[in-house]
Amino acid sequence: MTAISAPRSLTRTTPFERALLSAASALDVYVAARLERRNGAAHRQAAVAQSAFDAARRGAEARGAIGILPR
Repeated sequence: MTAISAPRSLTRTTPFERALLSAASALDVYVAARLERRNGAAHRQAAVAQSAFDAARRGAEARGAIGILPR
């Protein structure tokens, strides 16, 4: 990822805006944790299996791209 610096641009945020942003961030964390807790063990197991499949597929595609084919 690249970052482009802009030395002349100023972002002026008020303390109220910073408070709103931090409150929104805290709410996001709370909701994400709550949803994670509400999902059952079966959902977590399915997510882990899907993640493992995706990782294995990415690895196989990477090896295939450099000419190492699986048997």
